[in-house]
Amino acid sequence: MLFNIFLLATGLALLVWSADKFVYGAAAFARNLGLPPMLIGLTIVAMGSSAPEMFVAGTAAMNGMTDTAIGNVLGSNVANITLILGVTALLGSISVSSQTLMREIPLMLAATVLAGYLIHDGFLSRNDGLLLLAVFFSVMGYLIWHALNNKQRDPLETEADDEVPKDVPTRNAVFWVLVGIVLLPFSADLMVDGAVGIAKAFGLSDLIIGLTIIAVGTSLPELAACVAGVLKKEDDLAIGNIVGSNLFNILAVLAIPGLIAPAAIDSQASTRDFYMVLASSSALAILVLTTGRKRELQRWHGALLLVSFVAYQILLFQSA
Repeated sequence: MLFNIFLLATGLALLVWSADKFVYGAAAFARNLGLPPMLIGLTIVAMGSSAPEMFVAGTAAMNGMTDTAIGNVLGSNVANITLILGVTALLGSISVSSQTLMREIPLMLAATVLAGYLIHDGFLSRNDGLLLLAVFFSVMGYLIWHALNNKQRDPLETEADDEVPKDVPTRNAVFWVLVGIVLLPFSADLMVDGAVGIAKAFGLSDLIIGLTIIAVGTSLPELAACVAGVLKKEDDLAIGNIVGSNLFNILAVLAIPGLIAPAAIDSQASTRDFYMVLASSSALAILVLTTGRKRELQRWHGALLLVSFVAYQILLFQSA
C-alpha cells in the first residue's frame, strides 16, 4: 500500500513538473519562430495544461482501463471549474472582458453536450473518438482563424503576451520540450500504476479512481496557473486556462481511449458524472455570460463552486 502511494505521489509530482517544463519549452520555441502570443496561448499553452490528462488517459487506455481514462476527463473538467475556479475566486473576484472567452465558453458547453450524446449509449467507440478529434481540430481552427483575423486587440492577447517566455535560447527551449516528451509518459505510467494499486486495496472501481485522485492530481497545473493569473491581475488568462483545458479535455483527451481501446463504459460515467460535468460547465457559462456588463466570478460564486465540488466527492465515495 505504501509503495503504491509512493508511486502515485512520485508520478504526480513528475507529471506536473514535466508538463510545466514542456509548456515552457514549447511556448518559448514557438515565440522564437515568430508565432503570435495569442496563437501560442490558444494552442500550446491550452494543450500543454492538459498534457497530464492526455498522457494519463493514453496510459490507462493502453492498460485496458477505459473507465479510468474517461473518469480522468470527466473528473478533471468538474475539478477545473468547481475546485480550481472555486478556490481562485475566493482569493478575489475574477473579471472577464475577453471576447475570445465569450466565444470559447459556448463552444466548451456545446462540446460537452456532444460528448454526453456520444457516451450515453454506454460505449465509447473508435468512430466516437474520430468524431471528437475532428470537432476538436475544427474548433481550434476556428479560434485560431478568428484570433489571427481580429484587428481589435483582445485583453487575453495582452495577458498571453506577458506569460509566454521571452529571450529563451532555442536550444534551451528544445531541451525542455524533449525533457517533457520523455518524462510525461513515464510519470503518467507511475501515477496510473500507483492509482490501480490503491484502488484495489480500497476496493474502488477504475471509474472512481479516475474521477477523484487522478482527476484532482492532473488538475494541479490549472490550479497553479489560475492562482498566479489572479495574483497578477490577469483574470481573463485565469479563466481562459480553465475553459481551454476543459475544451481540450472533452474533445481531444476523451478521444484517446476511444481510439486506443474502444469499450463499454461504466453506466455511472454517462449519467451521474456526465450530468455533473454538464451542470458545472453550465454554471460557469451562466455566471460569466449572464451577469450583465460586469462579467465576473465573485467570492460567493467561488464558495458555491467549492461546496459543489466537496458534495460531489462525498457522493462518489459513498457510492463506492
